[in-house]
Amino acid sequence: MTASHPRHRRALVIPAGMAVATALAFLPNTAATAAPAADEAAVTSAEATPLSYVVNVRGGHGTSAHVKKAIGRAGGTIVTSYDKIGVIVVHSSNPDFAKTVRKVRGVQSAGATRTAPLPSAATADMGTPKVLSAAEVAEAEAAEGQDPLQPLQWDLPAIKADRAHEKSLGSPEVTVAVIDTGVDDTHPDIAPNFDRAASVNCVSGKPDTSEGAWRPGPSESAHGTHVAGEIAAAKNGVGMTGVAPGVKVSGIKVSNPDGFFYTEAVVCGFVWAAEHGVDVTNNSYYTDPWYFNCTNDPDQKALVEAVTRASRYAERKGAVNVAAAGNENYDLAADEITDPVSPNDSTPSDRVVDPSECYDIPTQLPGVVTVAAAGAKGLKSSFSNYGRGVVDIAAPGGDSTAYQKPEAPATSGLILGTLPGGKWGYMAGTSMASPHVAGVAALIKSTHPHASPALVKALLYAQADATACADPYDINGDGKADAVCEGPKNRNGFYGWGMTDALDAVTR
Repeated sequence: MTASHPRHRRALVIPAGMAVATALAFLPNTAATAAPAADEAAVTSAEATPLSYVVNVRGGHGTSAHVKKAIGRAGGTIVTSYDKIGVIVVHSSNPDFAKTVRKVRGVQSAGATRTAPLPSAATADMGTPKVLSAAEVAEAEAAEGQDPLQPLQWDLPAIKADRAHEKSLGSPEVTVAVIDTGVDDTHPDIAPNFDRAASVNCVSGKPDTSEGAWRPGPSESAHGTHVAGEIAAAKNGVGMTGVAPGVKVSGIKVSNPDGFFYTEAVVCGFVWAAEHGVDVTNNSYYTDPWYFNCTNDPDQKALVEAVTRASRYAERKGAVNVAAAGNENYDLAADEITDPVSPNDSTPSDRVVDPSECYDIPTQLPGVVTVAAAGAKGLKSSFSNYGRGVVDIAAPGGDSTAYQKPEAPATSGLILGTLPGGKWGYMAGTSMASPHVAGVAALIKSTHPHASPALVKALLYAQADATACADPYDINGDGKADAVCEGPKNRNGFYGWGMTDALDAVTR
């Protein structure tokens, strides 16, 4: 059954009057269910729930005939296999499939990627972005050399991107992949920089390269398109300007029509990026259905293992992986966190987790750049997760205008981005902070084309503007601390190494 309370992602909703909106529209999934297992498969009842699984084996050698046969005997049908990282995607209606396959020689871990059947249950609509009207677009007055809507983008001067653009817009040889809900490449601000060859639909766990498969459907979330514009909206006299308006951007669609980001799709996304020359990936989501995946649970352990292998493979092939920290104002370095939303595709329940053993993936995976959000006044956004030793860097993600109002001519404390259908609008969340860092990483890669992912990350952190903790942090002014920041100016729980710096990225 569908979760009865809001499902939080990396862009968030704040009640009316605080004017924060999100592009998470979820509609019923129309995808077909898995094909029946082979004749030798285990017998399952007509009422059995068809689920998707990942089976992890030794990478680099292909799936052995022994394992393939065992998967079939256990009632599984192989959808696809990523042999280089040893991850097999399987559909099965056998409720004991994972338990059975874990006993097979050569299988290192296996687990269900969801708790709802294929296709998954739909959730309620959670709102849409605050769209700029035609009149608002027409009324925008830009200075010479600016795109028309750039005066509304307080986030660009906040990271010195406006000054960086005087030096460099970034290289068209660099591609940032938006692993997300899909990208509308027909948008006039995205089309000039779109990398079709690096774009794909990975929703089923298997690449679909048909024309336009990477685009969101008419009723699907605008989230990925908004993110893509933040990164690389072209400086072309139209609309807004991205952080790195000279680089390429691709769309890797991993969110199904219900808005779920399941493990098999995320694995496919990272592997596709790895094998198609992507330099940076942006990941403004968490992998459903578990907000935190606990390694003492055999199913969740398998999901962590599969996404870890895929993200590490992408990094080995040259990609810097950037991810949003999340929007629940959690201290990810705390001893324990109450997770009330998992599993979000069936019936969630409150559970207390240790974030050092239960991971938000890909955000907390090794090597991933974890990004916290700041508002127009430079303070941690009211919603942003934080945590000393977890957050690596901060960037503008917006906040309620009532909390952090920007300087004129900008009017909204949210982040402007592109929307499907040639529109523009505002959103807020760590979803919006992460693409700022992805854009800066792309500028670094443009400046240092031979830099390894490790060097790009080192420069990203070294060039960040150290930002001290707010003490106390009372964002709503009620006299009570809303979060506690720990650590020195150059490495703390709110801002990590500091605020990302686009100017240094093109001059140092």
